[in-house]
Amino acid sequence: MNRTQLKRSSILRMALSGSEAVNQDEHEESFILRAVRIAVVVALYWFVSITMVFLNNYLLDNRELDAPLFVTFYQCVVTVVLCWLMQLFAKLCPGVIDFPSVRFDVKTSREVLPLSVVFIGMITFNNLCLKYVGVAFYTIGRSLSTVFNVLLSFIILKQTTSLQALICCGIILGGFWLGVDQEGLAGSLSWSGVFFGVLASAFVSLNAIYTKKVMPAVDGSIWKLSFYNNINACILFLPLILVFGEVRNIASFSGLTNLHFWGMMTLGGVFGFAIGYVTGLQIKFTSPLTHNVSGTAKACAQTVIAVVYNSSSKSLLWWTSNMMVLGGSSAYTWVKSREMQKSAHRGPQDSAKEKLLPGEKENPGV
Repeated sequence: MNRTQLKRSSILRMALSGSEAVNQDEHEESFILRAVRIAVVVALYWFVSITMVFLNNYLLDNRELDAPLFVTFYQCVVTVVLCWLMQLFAKLCPGVIDFPSVRFDVKTSREVLPLSVVFIGMITFNNLCLKYVGVAFYTIGRSLSTVFNVLLSFIILKQTTSLQALICCGIILGGFWLGVDQEGLAGSLSWSGVFFGVLASAFVSLNAIYTKKVMPAVDGSIWKLSFYNNINACILFLPLILVFGEVRNIASFSGLTNLHFWGMMTLGGVFGFAIGYVTGLQIKFTSPLTHNVSGTAKACAQTVIAVVYNSSSKSLLWWTSNMMVLGGSSAYTWVKSREMQKSAHRGPQDSAKEKLLPGEKENPGV
């Protein structure tokens, strides 16, 4: 009898140890699979983002065609067409492609219009900054977005900022001014590019604020917002192209019948559409904090690639300015993430206190 019990216990032990080994193997496989998936998504984001910047720089640096508004307008047209095609494919292959149904509605378009005006300013000044400063200085030229976030959040939303976050903004400002100074000493500074970079940074911050306000009009769908935003932008760009005299530049351009030119223009629009998708993908598989850190590291790699590609020689202080901008931006992201975590932990406790002590609001002196 005892021998039988011993056999049963040994068999049970072997079964349990076997199941633990299987569970451990499954856990390791799932961890490895998740790590590979995250690595692929981050690599895809880096590839699309860096390629888009260099491609836009190539298109805007065309000596024969000085029409940055037309280039941006065409990219908006490509985005609208891709949104329509994606929702068509989503209907044909519902299990494979997930994309919301987009149908133009005048009322919704009118509600999105204020954001579209800001959106036009953002992408136009962004491209003009890239046109005049190049890829290497682009990170510094557009580095004030975080500073404008703090400033405009206080002016428009009445949100205050902690001392730690303000110190981070101070580091970014210091890096910006040092970068401008070093670029000037090198003789390659474009004040037009710096001016457009500052405006682009301001409009990036405004775009984030107005996006939150407009989201309910498109049922919280970022793709519907992109569809309406780009349709409005296509319409609004037409008078701007006429006013700034780009029609004459386009008409005199010798490459209008060149398939390579239109292929590169279309590719620029495709990458402009793809960056929205891969950004959402990276946030989905990692986190907003990891996405910001990844974006900062990507900007650093982008700067190095541009300097090496152009065979440029930069001073130690020039590189220091880049590190100050990127370091300050990363630190700001970390500080805001910690503050959000603290407020999230404090929220349930505060609400519990309000339920337990309802008289505290009525009698603040207690």
